[in-house]
Amino acid sequence: MKRILSKICLSGAALATAFSLSTAASAETLTIAHSTWVGYGPLYIAQEEGFFEEEGLDVDLVVMEDVKTRMPALAAGRIDVAVTTIDTVLGFYTEDHPLTYLFALDDSRGGDGIVANSDITSIADLKGKNVAYTEGSVSQFFLSVLLKNNGMSLADVNSMNMSAGDAGAAFVAKRVDAAVTWEPWLTRGKDTEHGHLLIDSSKAPGLITDIAVTTTETLEARRPEMEALYRAWAKAIAWQQANEEEADAIMAKGVGGWLEDPAVFAETRAGIAFYDAAMNKSFMDPANEDGIVGTIANAMTLGKEGGLFSLDLDPASMLASDIVK
Repeated sequence: MKRILSKICLSGAALATAFSLSTAASAETLTIAHSTWVGYGPLYIAQEEGFFEEEGLDVDLVVMEDVKTRMPALAAGRIDVAVTTIDTVLGFYTEDHPLTYLFALDDSRGGDGIVANSDITSIADLKGKNVAYTEGSVSQFFLSVLLKNNGMSLADVNSMNMSAGDAGAAFVAKRVDAAVTWEPWLTRGKDTEHGHLLIDSSKAPGLITDIAVTTTETLEARRPEMEALYRAWAKAIAWQQANEEEADAIMAKGVGGWLEDPAVFAETRAGIAFYDAAMNKSFMDPANEDGIVGTIANAMTLGKEGGLFSLDLDPASMLASDIVK
């Protein structure tokens, strides 16, 4: 997955890239930046089926793969909304540029996981083992939460830093004891003679969730448009649920890249769940400790422990929870 949580500062190079974007938001256009990921496909349904227009929005969807460009562009006001994982947002939050969560887009429900040697039958069994994952990524966050829930931390495993694809390949080649990765490496790993699927994200709903985020300043200035954006999203999800095959074709064409084939898009989509209106209302409720506030709290704790960032915030204070009502 292309969703990275890094030890971030707004570097001069990143800001220079952000300010040079030709897709700068205007007063009329709402500019949304995303990477190439299946969970962002419904944005293109909203565009293609006219749901943005119905809500009075002129939306520009921009592909910005690198989160280290996308998030500084948001802070600099060159885009209006960014989509990324909940944990990633915290690495870019500053007092000068506070960020606000708007609504959830998708949740990993089996698309991420851990493949391990057959003698490793529990998370506790990972202690002292060579575990491959991408440091500073959502894979690290996933693993960290699972270890935390079992009274452990990353210090209890021998971390091997590599990309998700390389981690999966290393496991298949018997070079590591376990790997935090995603498809197709989860299937390839569990199909080996020595391996099996230890756990996947279907066992931890709400943990790896993509979110729409904006700056507090932009929300204050353009709240009606953010509310309209959410309504258009909800309409797109309802339409997708009623027209899956046609929706996959629209989303594959819109998102493009490695997902441009509708068949590949549909296969990848099977590992996630799109957040509809009912799911968002529950997940974004600040009183629901099993929703976004719990995920933010976990990410804050683990980010501090890992030296990724230091934030002392009430998770509920970061929510524009009224957007989804």
